[in-house]
Amino acid sequence: MSLSQTSNLGKSYSLLMLKSFLIWTFTLAVCLLVVGFPLVVLMATVGCLLSIVLQSVMPVSAVLLVAGCLVLFNVLAVLLGAGVLTAKGIHPKEVKWLSWLHGETEEMQKTVYAACPLTCDIKL
Repeated sequence: MSLSQTSNLGKSYSLLMLKSFLIWTFTLAVCLLVVGFPLVVLMATVGCLLSIVLQSVMPVSAVLLVAGCLVLFNVLAVLLGAGVLTAKGIHPKEVKWLSWLHGETEEMQKTVYAACPLTCDIKL
């Protein structure tokens, strides 16, 4: 009986880690596209210059090589970041600025009307 319970715990832990890794991968990919747009423009500029330089050495596949390396670099950066965050045990629900990911709304301040200090505390 204890063997089956240990197996279930290991299974649920591995599924939790997989879920955390996939959520981190999605979040980091979205952040790279949205927030990292200047970085993407910089990488595209460097990639264009690099493909122009490599065009003299290998005329057929320079652009393909540079584009493939840039895409591979981005994918590896996202997967490595997600792996490190998952390995450290940081779950996306623990991060305060990811409340938009879980559908939680931030608490808004309660509206206080101008007449409220005069009338709200009156007990009849």
